[in-house]
Amino acid sequence: MNIEEKRILAHSPAAIDQQRRHRWLAAAAGGFSLLGMVAAFAIVPAAGPAQLDQRTVIEQIPLPAAIKLDAGNQVFLREEYIQRSDTLASLMNRLGVTERAALEHLRQDQAALQTIQHLRPGSVVTARASENGALHFLQLPVLDKDAMMVVERRGETFVTREQAIALETRIVIGSGEIRSSWFEATDAADLPDAIAGQLVGIFGSEIDFHRDLRKGDRFTLVYEVFTHQGQVVRSGRILAAEVTSRQKLLQAYWFQPAKGDGAYYTADGKSVRKPFLLAPIEFSRVTSGFSDARFHPILQTLRAHKGVDYAAPIGTAVLAVADGVVDTAEFQNGYGNLIVLKHQGTYSTAYGHLDDFATGLRKGMRVRQGETIGYVGQTGLATGPHLHYEFRINDEQVDPLAVALPNSIPLDRAQLSRFKSARLALRAQLDMAKQVKLAALE
Repeated sequence: MNIEEKRILAHSPAAIDQQRRHRWLAAAAGGFSLLGMVAAFAIVPAAGPAQLDQRTVIEQIPLPAAIKLDAGNQVFLREEYIQRSDTLASLMNRLGVTERAALEHLRQDQAALQTIQHLRPGSVVTARASENGALHFLQLPVLDKDAMMVVERRGETFVTREQAIALETRIVIGSGEIRSSWFEATDAADLPDAIAGQLVGIFGSEIDFHRDLRKGDRFTLVYEVFTHQGQVVRSGRILAAEVTSRQKLLQAYWFQPAKGDGAYYTADGKSVRKPFLLAPIEFSRVTSGFSDARFHPILQTLRAHKGVDYAAPIGTAVLAVADGVVDTAEFQNGYGNLIVLKHQGTYSTAYGHLDDFATGLRKGMRVRQGETIGYVGQTGLATGPHLHYEFRINDEQVDPLAVALPNSIPLDRAQLSRFKSARLALRAQLDMAKQVKLAALE
């Protein structure tokens, strides 16, 4: 792979060379309003597959209004990506903000402080500060909202306000190869965590990403990101994906029928979404399988183990393996905090030893496949953090790793025709992704 293939085009947090995380612009205050900023990105026209050539578009991105400064005191515009180890002090230091009054405001203003505390790794923070470290403008993305938190100087004080932003949708293509693990491969491909989680959810009923992937297996995908002034604010939906393993070739294309909800389908129009996921946790490992006689580590005796144990840290999200209704959400003896879901027909599933239930979860509530219903814990008879998962038919436990599960209904003839037309452009973009590691498209 040559150097250019490793580089990422603009409009993605990964767009900046990994060795140049800290980039900044410096100019006299009056210069900002005159010069502005220029950003370039590669796009793929939305026409047919035969026209999937690349071109470069130059976009003018306006900067905030200039601030009057004393002669000789320059203002610096800096952008920083949030790192996992960041504190308020370390972040402000990289942004060039050392003013004590500014730091005190950020620590005491609840809106600003909560926004900073919820910043995710990879989020972009922008600041304007003078060369003596005085803060003039700070812009922070607000978690799960199309808004920015803005901190501005007003004389000797600061004002914090939330500002709605208009987002642009861009399409990103990417690919990766398993070298050592699924985690390493998604990091190497610079996939957002939300997109990696979606990919697991799409194919979760076909392949176990923890146990089935091997070195040399590949994944390719096309997905949405939402940007503001050229910077990614959040990721959207996967539009097409392909996983190639030694075991099988998996493909999924998003399709929105004229009526009803959108869903993912294979190339021939069959639903990718099976009634049940293979596992209730995205990233974990099986530590104890289904058995009629297992030595219980606490009771110190042979005892049937009518489920599968998944080891995971406390707080790991537990997912509903299928659409269903909450039948139980309470503490039950050895199970600890237990959730039981009733599904279609005679099926039900149970999730034990939970640390806590999802907010608002209660008996009688409907949940969707892949929805977080609780969190891994160590309640009840458990020697360590893990999820005890049971699959039941007519209220009898069966081995979830061996039971045959039903299939879903494919598209009808009219829907299939429209789907195949929509699939052509997505297929062409997937083919491009095999040649380009990651590129931002429009």
